[in-house]
Amino acid sequence: MHTPRRVAAVGMATAAMVAAAIATAPNAAADSHKGCVYPRVCFYPTVTQWNNSAPTAGYQDVTSSYQNLGPNSRGADYVHNTRNDDRVYLRYTYSPTGQTGDLCVNPNTTAIFNSNFTVTGIMIQTAPSCP
Repeated sequence: MHTPRRVAAVGMATAAMVAAAIATAPNAAADSHKGCVYPRVCFYPTVTQWNNSAPTAGYQDVTSSYQNLGPNSRGADYVHNTRNDDRVYLRYTYSPTGQTGDLCVNPNTTAIFNSNFTVTGIMIQTAPSCP
């Protein structure tokens, strides 16, 4: 059975600020999604990998600072958080300006980045939702 997922999309820039559009759906129980095994945060560099449920990297360690992403996760178009009680911060660079920022991703949520954004880091925190 397919369970609704939350989706966070990053893709618009306004002045010096990057805007994130967020659509939400009900929380789901702990399970895998699109090939991402609970309790990981998985990276899909392309829409083809997302559509084929073929993540190229997964992270699951809670950290107090950003981990730099490796070649199999850096610049991913899709990032999915299968965790039920932990939020995830994704650090990114906005290519037209070189501005850096971060996006908080709630549990059981997918973040989608367009080609103007390069995801460069991850920090998993034991908090049930984004501020």
